[in-house]
Order: sequence, then structure tokens, then C-alpha cells
Amino acid sequence: MSDLKSRKSFYVDCRLLSAALLLLIIILPGSAFSQKRSHSVFFEGTDYELHVYRISGELPGKTLLLIGGIQGDEPGGFLAVDQYADISLAKGNLIVVPRANFQSIVLKRRKINEDMNRKFAEDRMKNYETKIVSILKRLVQESDCLLNLHDGSGFFSNSWEGPNRNPMRFGQSIIVDANTFQNPKTGEVFQIGEIARSVVDQMNKHIKNPQYHFHFNNHRTHEAASQHKEQRKSATYYALYTCGIPAFGIETSKSLSLELKVRHHNLAIKEFMKRFEIIPETPGINLDPPKLDYLVIAVNNALPVVVRNQQTLFVEPGDMVRISHIEANYERGLTADLEKYGTISDMRKQFPITRPTRVVVRKDYHSFGSVFIALNGGEKKQAVPAMAASVSKHPEVLPKLKDFKIRINGKERSYASYDRATIRKGDLLEILDVTAHHGDPSDWVVNFKGFVGDRRNNTGEDRGYVIRTDKDLWQRYSLHQKGRSYQIVVTHEDRTLGKLYLDIEDAMPEKIQ
Repeated sequence: MSDLKSRKSFYVDCRLLSAALLLLIIILPGSAFSQKRSHSVFFEGTDYELHVYRISGELPGKTLLLIGGIQGDEPGGFLAVDQYADISLAKGNLIVVPRANFQSIVLKRRKINEDMNRKFAEDRMKNYETKIVSILKRLVQESDCLLNLHDGSGFFSNSWEGPNRNPMRFGQSIIVDANTFQNPKTGEVFQIGEIARSVVDQMNKHIKNPQYHFHFNNHRTHEAASQHKEQRKSATYYALYTCGIPAFGIETSKSLSLELKVRHHNLAIKEFMKRFEIIPETPGINLDPPKLDYLVIAVNNALPVVVRNQQTLFVEPGDMVRISHIEANYERGLTADLEKYGTISDMRKQFPITRPTRVVVRKDYHSFGSVFIALNGGEKKQAVPAMAASVSKHPEVLPKLKDFKIRINGKERSYASYDRATIRKGDLLEILDVTAHHGDPSDWVVNFKGFVGDRRNNTGEDRGYVIRTDKDLWQRYSLHQKGRSYQIVVTHEDRTLGKLYLDIEDAMPEKIQ
């Protein structure tokens, strides 16, 4: 009886302590508790889930909206914006949308149905892009300034310097729709050009290579003579001319390494935060490679089990499988794709398993882990090391390369292992991925012999880099050292799984105007 009384007394004390803490939080504005942070999920469970993060500082101030990934093949923008979802602020507010078009990011495409950044004008089409844009418009209306982050083609220049550096390229520029703008409702005048130029000047102080310096790029979108009238359907144009707030397009060049693109975007965000007096407490950048620890999977709605990377889960034919959690070194941008079932994102969905398959785990478009699901004949369901991890006992599942996915000048192509591909000198080439008959391609190294993507940390992995075939290749690593033929080699544990040969022809001579 005394034990019961003591337990009751303990519970009462806990309730009183909780109430006291709650009261303390309420009556102490200006303390660390006054900071507010929220995370909203729209269209949960779909392939186009939209995550929005709101961060409020200890002191009130302006609200800056950051949008990344509105076009899915521009990773510099969405990876940079992603860094700010966890930031703490001393003053001001951020609305952070790291992956506006998540479906196109996972598939690494600019668009799925329509270009999402061309749907901010009057729009009669009804698709998932329309739904997302309706949310983004509401967020713009809550803000004092918009930054829309992109990776653009080539390098912007006010004068013609060549096909990759001229006034019609977007890369390494801050784009505005007008030099000045007066809000017709309030009469407030925004010196948009002056803001962009000052940010450019500050950014360039931290960019050592002058070839990578940023430039001010005024599209004069509203003018009749504008060469960029299509931008009248963009997010920045909507923000300026409908909502009356300054808006800027930040464009790094697709020709840069991913690390440089993210760093340059980060420079821009920090300078705009200074301009609008949004003061951070804990900024940071994390570009570590993604690593899968384990998945949490439930079979037939029973108690979930932990299945680690590269393990196999044995189930009976027809068992219902549901993936409920991904444990990795990142929290955002993760999908689990149950191959031959569902769609590109199968988290929290239930499927009857009728044939062996695997779960491919991705961070955005990058595969970085797998779990295998196999059928047994009545054995107890358990997680055991994957068959692919014990190749000596299971020769039938030795890693085997299927084909190469390559993008050449923006067009995707597939090549079988040991094919030869012919390209022209100056073409922009990107290794998107490789596919497998057996094994997990995320464990393999895809190396373009004669190219180094990150010279400070050369791992040999070259997927995801845009390779300029007239500038980035080292002739001494070409076949016969003549700079005419190169090879992309796929390896796993010191074993070569396949190759793709690239023959480079001279560029076509430019026509005389």
C-alpha cells in the first residue's frame, strides 16, 4: 500500500513539474524557448510529397523564402537549400522548401508533366505540379523576399565570348525580372538591381577563380523587347508582379562540380540573409556521402523487424510487406523503392510479395543502399546476410552489370556493357547511373578514366558530374594516350564488372555568320 502511495505521489510531482515547465516557457519570451520551428508535409504518401520548414528567430524580422529543386535535374540548388532546414536563427525568419519537385528529383529530370517553374501564371492544367505550385504561391505571399535556386547551363556573360559563355546562358548569375520595381498597392520601391549587384560583389570576394565569378543578369521580363518572355510564368515573376516582393533566381553553372555549386549557392543565401537582417546562430554545410544503416519493415502487420543494408528478409509468398522507416546519416530526401512494385517511393505502403525483389534506398536521385526480399519454403522469417555478400556460396548472384545511363548535351541514352559510343569534342557528358542484372550498383565504383570530379577527394566515383569533353579530360589516361578514346570502367571489390568505350571526334566547325 505504501508503494502505491509513493507511486501516486511521484506521478503527481511529475505532473506539477511539467505544468511548471510549461508555465516557464510561456512567461519567458526572448529565451531560447521563444524560437519556433515547424515542419509541414503536403501530399504525404505520394511520389511528390512536399516538405516545408519554417524557422523563426528569437527576435522578429523579415521572412526569406528559399525554394530548391523546382526542376529536378539541378542538385546544387536543392542540396544547398536543404542545409537551412535545421538552422537556428537569432533574428528573422526562414521558410525553407528544399525539394519543391521531389518526383522529378528522384528521377533526375527537369520536369515530369510540365516545367513547374512555368506554372505560376494563370494555369488551366490540373496535375500534381499544379497542386505543388498552389502551395508555393501561398508561401510566397507569406514572405518578404524569394530566392529560387537553380543550376543553369554554361556561364552568363554580358557579351558573346563563345557558345558556352554568352548572354543567353544562365550559369553563375543572379537573375532579376526588373532593375527597379514599385509596388502599386503600397508605393514601396525596391532597388532589385542594386541588391543583386551588391550580393554578387560580396560573393565574388570568396570565389578565387575569376572564370567562376557571378554576374548580374537582368531579364527585363516585363518589357516588350525582353528575350525571356517565358519567365513571365516563373516563380520570381509571380513574386514580384503579383505579390509585390523582391525575388531573385540564383543560378550556378551545371559545368561546375556538385560541391562548388552547393558552396556558391550557400554564399548567395548567406549574403541575402545579411541584406534582410536575418541572423543565423548555427549555419553549416554537410556533404558527406549518404550511408544506409537499416530499414524497419513489417510483415503482415506484425512487430516490425530491422533489416540492415545488404541483408535479405525471407518471407512467404503472398506476405504483406510495409517499409516504415529508413535509418541513414540524412533525414531528408530519402526514398525506398520496392522494385517491380509500387512507384518510385514506396514508404509506408503495403504490398503482397509474390516474387523475389529488393528495396533500393535513394537520397534524392542517388542510390546508396539495398535490402533484399526473398521467398522461402516455410523457413522462419528472419534477416540474414544478403546472398550477394556471400558470392562464393551463391555464384548465381555474382554482381553483373546491365547497362550505362548517360546524358549527352541534355539527352539521355543507354549503352550496354562493352558498347562503343561516339561523341564530339566539346559535348557535355554526364554519367547518370549504371543498372544491374545482379547486385547493387550503389556499391560499385563508376570511373571515367581520364577525368577527376573532385581533385581534393578523388574516390574514383564519377556519377553525377557534368564533364566538358574539350577541357576536363586528361589525354595521358586515354587509350593509346592520343585523346581520341576513353573508357568508363565499373568495378566492385577490385573486380571489373564492365566498361563503356567513348570515341571522341573533332567538333563541327562553326558556320560563318
